[in-house]
Parts: sequence; C-alpha cells; structure tokens
Amino acid sequence: MQGTLRKMNSELLETVKYSLKFNSEIIEMNEKIGQSIKLQWSGNIFCVNCNKKTKNSFGDGFCYPCFTTNANASPCIIRPELCRAHLGEGRDPEWEEKNHNQTHVVYLTASDIIKVGVTRSTNLPARWIDQGARNAIILAETPNRYEAGRLEVEMKAFFADKTNWRKMLCDIYDDTLDLENEKWELHDKLPSDLTEYFSENDEIFQITYPVTKFPESVSSIDLKKSPIVDEILIGIKGQYLIFESGKVFNVRRHSGFEVVFE
Repeated sequence: MQGTLRKMNSELLETVKYSLKFNSEIIEMNEKIGQSIKLQWSGNIFCVNCNKKTKNSFGDGFCYPCFTTNANASPCIIRPELCRAHLGEGRDPEWEEKNHNQTHVVYLTASDIIKVGVTRSTNLPARWIDQGARNAIILAETPNRYEAGRLEVEMKAFFADKTNWRKMLCDIYDDTLDLENEKWELHDKLPSDLTEYFSENDEIFQITYPVTKFPESVSSIDLKKSPIVDEILIGIKGQYLIFESGKVFNVRRHSGFEVVFE
C-alpha cells in the first residue's frame, strides 16, 4: 500500500489498541506486533492541510505557509497561555471558538518524573496515550485554553512539561510517585484564582501499551536519513513503533511523508 502517514488513532482498552488510517485503508497495528514490517519513503512530503507537495514539513506535517496561517498550528497549541479564543480572536475565530473556547483539562502524568500537560476535555485519554503516559490524574478543569495555560505556567515551577522520549520508550518509571498526593500538595502552593479550577476527581488512570519487550536503549529513525525501514515490530507506545533492534519510529513526526507500507 502507498499513501501518506498520519498519526495513529488509539483506543483505551485493557491494552491500548492502535490503528493507522492509510488512505482508504485501516491498518490494525496491534496485529502487526511480532511481524516484520517495511516502510519505504518515496521522497515526497505532502502538507496535511492543503495537500501540496513540500520540501520540508513543519509542526505535525504542515507546509510552511499553512504552518504560519492554519489554526491547528497556532502558537497556543504549544503555549496555551497565548490563546485568544476567549476574546473571540485567533487565526480562525470560528475554529478557536469550537476547539479552544471550551472546557480544557490540566493534568499530571507519571513516568520517571511527574509531568504537567493541557488538552481539551474531549481529547482524553488520547492525549495521554500520545505522550506514552503510564498513569495520569486530572488536576483541574478550566472554561477555556487560556486559563488552562495560565495554570500550566504556574505549575512549571514544580513539574516538567516535556516528555523524555527515550526514557518513556524504555519504560523507565518511578513507582514511588503519588499523583494524588502531588496534586493536593500543589493546591496549597498556587494562587487561589487558579485553584478554584481544581477537580475533585482523584481517579488514577492507568494505561498499558502493546509492547512485548521494552528496549534498554533506543535510537530514532529519520526517513530523510534512512528512507527504508525494514524491522520486526515488538511494540507501540505513544506515537512510536518500537522495533526489535532498538530502533524506534515516530509516526506523528512523519505526518505527510508518502511511503509504501508492506
């Protein structure tokens, strides 16, 4: 099959179920674990928004003009505190109203450290899965993305906001971390105008990934440098395919790349 890559879809069951939409086909990726799979890049990249051929991709697969104008690539995607949706502003006010001027969740996830993140409420648990989180707790629910961003900025003084992808893929985990305790300790440290959004929901969400064996070390595959991947798949975590050799492939990072899948 030949087509352009997009991020994998996921479903939280007893073990995360992954699927890859490949043009009109749906590939059930969990079924490929234990098998040899081959990806061969054609040399072409197509923008995920306008579908024009582009030499380089930006963000999650945009050509440069779309990266600088499309609402899905707005600066507030990375930095929620910059969001203007609550003011009726943004690159596309109608899109912003629908996607950013709605309930957002600030959450904590645990791996080797505790990480803070933000996403709209309708994007859970997919966001946690994309980040490869093992455990997660909802910390707060805010009326829009801007307020969630304000809270996240304050929390960065205590927690990281980026995932160490190497440790995540090697499943390096600190099982002494207590998300519920960290959540309520944080409540006493933050300004009262932010703690009003804290959620009473203290459920710890646990996520298990389809991985037969976690590697001790990993190296990332870049199709621009190695246009052919021919490896035995041993697992999937986050948006990464994990291979028996210790190599890993970030599907989302290669959004828009045209490949032949075997």
